[in-house]
Formats: sequence, structure tokens, C-alpha cells
Amino acid sequence: MSQRFVFRLLAVLGVAACLVGQPAKPVAAARTADATLGLPAFRVPDTYPATRISLGRKLFMDRRLSGNGTMSCGMCHVPEQGFSVTEVTTAIGIEGRSLRRNAPTVLNVGFNRYLFHDGRETSLEAQIWGPLLATDEMGNRSREAVVAKISELPEYIELFQAVFPGQKISPENIAVALAAYERSLASAGSRFDRWYFGGETGALTAAEQRGFTLFRGKARCVSCHSIAEQHALFTDDQFHNLGVGQGKPKRSASIVKVQLAPGIETNIALETLDKLFGVPPPDDGRFEVTGMDKDRYAYRTPTLRNIELTGPYMHDGSIATLREVVEFFDRGGNANPWLDADMVPLSLSDNEKDDLVAFLRSLTGANVDTLAAQARAAASTAAFR
Repeated sequence: MSQRFVFRLLAVLGVAACLVGQPAKPVAAARTADATLGLPAFRVPDTYPATRISLGRKLFMDRRLSGNGTMSCGMCHVPEQGFSVTEVTTAIGIEGRSLRRNAPTVLNVGFNRYLFHDGRETSLEAQIWGPLLATDEMGNRSREAVVAKISELPEYIELFQAVFPGQKISPENIAVALAAYERSLASAGSRFDRWYFGGETGALTAAEQRGFTLFRGKARCVSCHSIAEQHALFTDDQFHNLGVGQGKPKRSASIVKVQLAPGIETNIALETLDKLFGVPPPDDGRFEVTGMDKDRYAYRTPTLRNIELTGPYMHDGSIATLREVVEFFDRGGNANPWLDADMVPLSLSDNEKDDLVAFLRSLTGANVDTLAAQARAAASTAAFR
């Protein structure tokens, strides 16, 4: 809440668009390994020409695609932050508006059977229009408005003609280009992949190997974060109620402690926060899509690939660190009538928790720095109004 509060204030003052989504640190040298090692084939073939991917990348990083020219897709999916947002629990959209959920990584999103935390879309081409048209995200009034905006930019007229010869700029080919780019964000070849799928015996430390044993055994992680014989997406693509959000303090509390900066805290009346930013909307998870009680507070199992880069965690960003995530699962989550049957206390020791976190940190892809650098270079070519 603390960082989110500060960023919201900055946004209200008109400067958040200059701060949110900027690199947290310089892009490091690219890791060298096969970034597809450990990944399956795409459900949708990824035989896209490089020009289509390049066009989609430019669109993804261009702030002019938002209603007021200040927000890009890459500001809620920051390349240097694992294509997620690590500064705040839930991302900040147009005009400083708080979003309801944490921004999930788009690394390896092309493998997802369901999209969004609640799985309400199953195609990237359809999913893309959700953020573009949402009033609190990119704030465009219609698909036609996005087409008109892009059609006014000379560089895009030339690029679209090169990628889609003889066609007008349309909602369909905008979606196709963006989806092609997002499918290109495949990232594996981690140290785990080199060890498990590549047979490189020294790629994991002893602690990481113990963590993997726990992952498949006592910690029961593979019940949802599955591993196949020849590949691993670390997700079952299903929906589970972990009790996330069910253990939050009741809104009857009158005073909330807010951290303004490291070591600097203040107390603010909850009523004041509500007046400034509105009462947080309810979130029923998958239930909002299916209308079935069994899906209340259930959310899609995320991939664990690149997990060390993409905190804070859970659909609401309520858990800050990997160690805290492990602690949450060790407790068996938060009780509620629809809690998943697999959510039971694990009785992990401190050393076992350390080993499990060490293993999770071994899942960072070989090409994350390269993908971030390519995206940032595309952003530099998207001029501001």
C-alpha cells in the first residue's frame, strides 16, 4: 500500500507517467544459453516474420496508443522488471488510476491457455483489447479510436504497409502484430533447464537441487506448477482458491499505516484514502467469469518461470518476497469456504524454506536481458506528442 500511495500521489500531480515503468537498473549483458530449452511447442504456431514482431514491439512500447498519450503496455509490463511491475502491488493506469490486480508477466504468455488472472480470454488477439479499452488502464474510447490514432502517425503507415501489404490499418492487424510480439517473449534456458533438461550437472547448487526435491515432494508444488517429461511451464493452467486476500485487515479499521519512504511512515485515516482513491472494488476471481460458487476467489496458476524478477506476488500483489510466498503456502493459505483441497500446512523447516526459495531463483530465463533491451530500444523510437 505504501509505494502504491506514493505513486498515486505522483500520478495525481502529473508526474507518474514519467516515473512508473522506467528501468530499475541498467540492462545487463545478455545471458548465453538456448532460451527455448525447457519449453514446449506453441499451441499457436509462432512462424511470424521478424517485421511483424518488430511492429508489435513498437506498438507495445508506444505511449501514444493510450487515450491521452501517456501510457504504454510496457508501463504495466516493464521489460526490466520481468515484463511485470515490481514497484507497486497493483499497477497504475491512465491518469494515476489504481488497477484492481497485479500486472502479471507477459514472458511466456504465448503458452497460456487462459489469459488474465480470471481467465476471461483465451486468445492473445482478443486479450489485447482489454487493456487498450479499459477506462483505468489505457483509456481508449473504442477500437476505431486506436486505429485513427495510429493512422495519423506517418511511421506506422509505412510499417503496417510493409507487414500487411495492401491492407488498411485495422483492429485485426493491430491485434495480430501485438500478439506476435507477445508470443515472441519466450524465455527459458534457465540454470534449472540446463540441469534438468540439458544434463548440465553443475548448473544447480546443492541447495537448489534440494529445493527441487522439496518442490516435487514434501512442498507439493507440482500439484499446480506442473513439470512434464520434456518441458515445464510450471503451471497447470487451472484456477485455484488459495485464500489470498481473505486474511486482509477488515475495512472497519479507521487508521492505516503508510510507508512514504524506507524508514518513514505515517498514519492516515482510511476515510481519507477512500476519498482520494476510492473504495477498493471487490474481486471474486474466476467466479466473475463463470458465476459458479466453486470459482469464488480462484485465480489462474501463474508460471514460475522468471519468478525472481516479478514480485510482488499473487493476483493482488499482497506478498512481497519469495520467502513470504513459501511461508504462506507452509501455513496452508487462508481459510475460506472454497479453499483448494491441496492447501494444507506443510511443516517445512527454515532450511527447507531457504532451499525452496533457492530453487525458485534458478528459473530465470537465459534471454531476459536481451528481451528487455530490445523492448527498451523500441520505446526510444516511439516519439512523444
